[in-house]
Amino acid sequence: MQWIQAHVAIFADNPRVTVDLVADIFFDLEVTGVMLDDPELTPMYGWAKDAVKPPKQFGVTGYFADTSRTTERCKQLEARIDALKRRNGGNYAITYTRLDEADWAESWKEFFWPQRITSHLVVKPTWRSYRAKENEIVIEIDPGMAFGTGTHPTTALCLTMIERYLKPKDRFLDIGTGSGILMIAAARLGAGFVHGIDNDEMAVEVASKNLMLNSINPKQFKVSCGVLTQAVSKRYDLVVANILSEIVLLLLDDILRIVTPNGLFICSGITEKNREKVLSKVKSLDLKIIEIARKNEWVAIVTRSGSFPTHANKS
Repeated sequence: MQWIQAHVAIFADNPRVTVDLVADIFFDLEVTGVMLDDPELTPMYGWAKDAVKPPKQFGVTGYFADTSRTTERCKQLEARIDALKRRNGGNYAITYTRLDEADWAESWKEFFWPQRITSHLVVKPTWRSYRAKENEIVIEIDPGMAFGTGTHPTTALCLTMIERYLKPKDRFLDIGTGSGILMIAAARLGAGFVHGIDNDEMAVEVASKNLMLNSINPKQFKVSCGVLTQAVSKRYDLVVANILSEIVLLLLDDILRIVTPNGLFICSGITEKNREKVLSKVKSLDLKIIEIARKNEWVAIVTRSGSFPTHANKS
């Protein structure tokens, strides 16, 4: 099979915000392996010599299979980028490269480098070197084509909130787990059990491999394929969903069934323009807003459930 590498170079007044908007277009069009280019990224003390090679221009790169739909998908991408240009200004240059499968499997990796997300958490691709400092938790990730490298603001927000609110021995659930990065962070931060759900079988396989790569005890985690909470019958002390705003709104209808009394639900993947919609629904439920965190144009909301009866079992 051959693959198409789509790269959008960005020339805008606020390039970091624009990068996120372009990445959102890629995700909406189900373009996978999305990587964000930041030429202003500079190495921190402790990074190895091969850790950072900044790109020359802000941009976004993604990959999709070269099929009979290739022309249609390229036109969809170009139409969305044109609409973004009319709405937000700036200039964009789209280039396509056809790759053989072996080249595709390796080419996107050049865009992924170690990144410190919090004062303690560092996300490191398996093929890079990094010299960890004392008290740092280094998460080894090979995301394959699953979403979740820690570089996207929504993932960074979730990691920050997990570090802040997770308690030792908590039962942790990640809805839309992608590469498993949030599960690994929770396990390394002291969760008693971590469970990840994704509707993509490839993501389930990738997440399982990454958990093993980080020496997480197989008895301590579970990764399953499913849609949102349909197959969840137990309750969790901390539930995280890093998905699109529209899916968060659907998920909220069932969230009280799976969160323990006084448990926490963290939702991210919410754009600033959709923040009030999500907050309005949260306020209509037995959920108390604990914190609203922002990064660029993205929002994460931390909520606490009330002490109410439940039909699910915690075990």
